[in-house]
Amino acid sequence: MIQGVYCEPYCIEQGDEFEFHHVEFADNEAYDCATHFHEVHEFIIFEKIEGSYFYSQGESSLKDSDIVFTPAAETHNFECTARGKSWFIVQFKPLVLETKNMSNVRAFFDHGLHLRLPARRINEIQQQVKWLYESYHHDPLSPRSITLLNLLICTIAEYATSVEASQSQPITRSPLYEKMLPVINQFKNSTAVELSVTEAAEACHLSPSHFSRMFKHIFRVNYSEYTMKHKLYSAARLLSQSGLSVTQISYELNFSSPSHFISQFKKHFSVTPRQYRTSFSSKAW
Repeated sequence: MIQGVYCEPYCIEQGDEFEFHHVEFADNEAYDCATHFHEVHEFIIFEKIEGSYFYSQGESSLKDSDIVFTPAAETHNFECTARGKSWFIVQFKPLVLETKNMSNVRAFFDHGLHLRLPARRINEIQQQVKWLYESYHHDPLSPRSITLLNLLICTIAEYATSVEASQSQPITRSPLYEKMLPVINQFKNSTAVELSVTEAAEACHLSPSHFSRMFKHIFRVNYSEYTMKHKLYSAARLLSQSGLSVTQISYELNFSSPSHFISQFKKHFSVTPRQYRTSFSSKAW
């Protein structure tokens, strides 16, 4: 279990179909999550939560035992209160939904979802999650693990219902979002985006001031802050998924120096890059 460190996506080991983790924060424990996306599909199955979910369909309020589904390459974010919180994260390859066994539920997961279960089904899902968590950490490639993953997906599709978001039109289909696509796509396709505000605005055919207002409306932080957070999330991925040294990662992501990278990483995640890597290599979750 990871405490106090939250960064996505986790590393899906080569040959595995999915990754499964438990995350927990105590009351008033520091938590931060930037607007981000994954190359994989993701369920977050909350145990305790209080806050808001920002996703393609808008904004909605989170409650204990809620579930959110975010498909690959879709931006999303969370804001949580100071209350203690915990959840399970299941990240899986898009191909999982392309199998014959998933044909009946595939359409249900074609966009981001904030889901809520009937009270009588919460214990059922929680039990399935526990079985899958135990099986995954015993052998993620076992037929039992794959069967339990499929069962969880199908059970969620059958019994969960969508929580209505606060806006009628998904932000990803709005003219505002489409205008920003040249820059949004750079963030999706690059580990580090080095465009200045002026250059980013030019790519979107906007003035710098208009671009800055639009960017903050979509991502809820200013452009320079987001570019730094994007680099730090990319660094966390490289730390968990590659053998590159801290120095190599710092230059790969165009930090001015390794020391600058280390200080920014620790400021954001409250641990050094080396400590973060150790938390994965030791499987300390």
